[in-house]
Amino acid sequence: MKILVINSGSSSIKYQLYDMDGPSWICKGLIERVGRPGGEFHYKRREGAVLDIHHDFPDHVSGINYLFSVLTDPEQGVLGDLSEIDAVGHRFVHGGESINKAELVTAEIEAVVEDNTKLAPLHNPPTLLGYRACRDLLPRVPMVGVFDTAFHSTMPESSYLYGIPFEYHRKHSIRRFGFHGPSHKYVTSRAAEMLGRPLEDTNLVTCHIGNGVSLTAVRGGKSVDTSLGFGTMCGVPMGTRAGDIDPDIMLYLQESLGMSAAEVRELIYKKSGLLGMSGVTNDMRDLLNAASEGNRHADLAHQVFTHAIRRYVGALSVSLGGRLDALVFTAGIGENSPDTREKICQGLEVLGIHLDRTKNQTRGEETVISQADSPVKVLLIPTNEELMIARETADIVSRLKEEN
Repeated sequence: MKILVINSGSSSIKYQLYDMDGPSWICKGLIERVGRPGGEFHYKRREGAVLDIHHDFPDHVSGINYLFSVLTDPEQGVLGDLSEIDAVGHRFVHGGESINKAELVTAEIEAVVEDNTKLAPLHNPPTLLGYRACRDLLPRVPMVGVFDTAFHSTMPESSYLYGIPFEYHRKHSIRRFGFHGPSHKYVTSRAAEMLGRPLEDTNLVTCHIGNGVSLTAVRGGKSVDTSLGFGTMCGVPMGTRAGDIDPDIMLYLQESLGMSAAEVRELIYKKSGLLGMSGVTNDMRDLLNAASEGNRHADLAHQVFTHAIRRYVGALSVSLGGRLDALVFTAGIGENSPDTREKICQGLEVLGIHLDRTKNQTRGEETVISQADSPVKVLLIPTNEELMIARETADIVSRLKEEN
């Protein structure tokens, strides 16, 4: 079974084609600057071609069309024709309260995603554009939506409700949703295998640490609490996002400094986090270089960042029913920054977490980086959200075939 995975952003389309009988990826790449001048098409075949092409893509339809032309190109392609694609899996960010699993995208599901655009105005619209482009070009191919929020639908009310009148949850769906679901779900399954435990008896704190950051308490293989909430700004300070911030600060910015709501949103989403604190960069590699060269603000930004993650590890651990099996690091920074992992783990000995400094020098490889006698294991697991999306898509398509 061949599954095409599409992750559409506002100005990009990330893609990967899988052969699920492997399973292994056949080709993957990225289309950049969709809707802007100076478009880029990047394509890597598992065996052979690597393409980096300058090409303008006025919209998502033109980007998907170009991708399909390359996939079926006689010289560079990997498909005889598009009929070899058995299904397309789409990453959807927000499914609201009514979607708690991957779904075959029907008109009803599309309407739910459309309705939840108000909860994810930056993410849902471009994912719908990518979905509709594929649907129109492949009208007979099943389209499956895999939702970031679905993995966290198992959280209890005590985790997802905020301390405001209940009517705001009932009428307006104001609650904690959680994000990065496919990543947390993928590393949870891999962690259970590495630990030799049944998934339903695996307790973890998973740390997805990239430009966006979220931590999740996983009890019995299911999400029971997470650091992100109603939106994607709270929790740990991120590349450009402020993370947890006293709401009084935002009121002060508006009432005392005369900032508009739009200006406050711009500040806390795009000008804060590592970038705002350091005044230098939102890239962890550049931040650590600046810190090593004596930039105090860069060093301080790293300290605030790692302290916030350490705080959340401790807070989320208490949701696990008295047992923590492993702490899991994943995503760009989590996989590739030994310095960041070491600083996070300093002080977590109280939880039974003992990092091995030598093993911790590993980058981007699946391995155990805790001391041999550490009661709680520390795992480094490169995430693979696309493979998780492909697997969930394949499961739905297989089930449909059995029913028919």
